[in-house]
Amino acid sequence: MNMAIDAVLTGKARAFRGDETSAIGKLPFEGARRVGRLGIDGDEQADLTVHGGIDKAIHHYPRDHYDWWADALGGHALLAAPGAFGENISTTGLVESDLCIGDRFRLGTALVEVSQGRQPCWKLGHRFGIASVPATVVATGRSGWYYRVIEDGAVAAGDTLDLIERPRPAWNVERVFRLLIGGAGKHESGALRELAAMEALAATWRARAEKLLG
Repeated sequence: MNMAIDAVLTGKARAFRGDETSAIGKLPFEGARRVGRLGIDGDEQADLTVHGGIDKAIHHYPRDHYDWWADALGGHALLAAPGAFGENISTTGLVESDLCIGDRFRLGTALVEVSQGRQPCWKLGHRFGIASVPATVVATGRSGWYYRVIEDGAVAAGDTLDLIERPRPAWNVERVFRLLIGGAGKHESGALRELAAMEALAATWRARAEKLLG
């Protein structure tokens, strides 16, 4: 699996709603930037209690979904360019069912590992001006995903994303998202036990699996 990176994007925390700030408004940049344990140089997260950190260092959202969203929302100006969903990485040809928890990719010269899907919050709805967008993400599984950084490096638009290792082929991001976020887990206690013990899965999602087990 090898594909071109269409855009690499970063953002700064800015006023978003009332007294709240957000860095969801990310923009593409020219040239290469360093990739470290907490993400891409120049990128910020406003609320570090729920965004950013080692397990959510880099957000990848497929450009493949944009046409579907344009139809579902009756068109939207945000969908004219990458970054509508606050993503750091934009590609075409890779969606949630195509990659798995624990997959390792060479992202430019950095080595990254898929850690979890993206659980949407109210900020995504506010960004689009359509409150139902987060619920639609949950219902459709068009979530995007996060990477943790295993080896530092650098990345630029036009670099490649190359699959290096796939240790857990049964656990694609779409399946795990539907189990833990989409409600399917209440009927899958065996799967939840496996997820709760899966070291490659983000710590917060392992805790969610344990909670769903009761």
